[in-house]
Amino acid sequence: MMIPRTLLVVAGPFGERLGAERVGALIARGLAAGGWESEPFPLAFAADGRADVRALLDRLGFDARMRASRAIVLAHSSLREETLAGSAAFEIATRARQAGVPAFAVTAENRLDSFDARILDLQAILQARSARTLQAAGLELARLI
Repeated sequence: MMIPRTLLVVAGPFGERLGAERVGALIARGLAAGGWESEPFPLAFAADGRADVRALLDRLGFDARMRASRAIVLAHSSLREETLAGSAAFEIATRARQAGVPAFAVTAENRLDSFDARILDLQAILQARSARTLQAAGLELARLI
């Protein structure tokens, strides 16, 4: 069985200057430098509409795209236990865990304790705040994966 060489990058905005598309592109650039192809997955991490996260993922064909990928890279500006329940980040990490697809995270602020990170089954959580460090995080992920 051939192992896919493509990673699914699901990115949210990291503030006003680093929109979701730019965050995903910077991480993808680092991954490419490390020899990985990546596919962006268009999903906003807006707090509103949390009840529709599952329906949105289903509508966008997330599960099929996730299973066709070697791993998921979840870029979310802040990972905090109190904001994860019901969020897109939590739903994506849960689906990846249930499907046996490794999930990695890039965040500007990691406020998860080791128990929460283990529950989400995140293989690694890298911190990055700027364009330069987001690209560097992509390169580091390429080495880890």
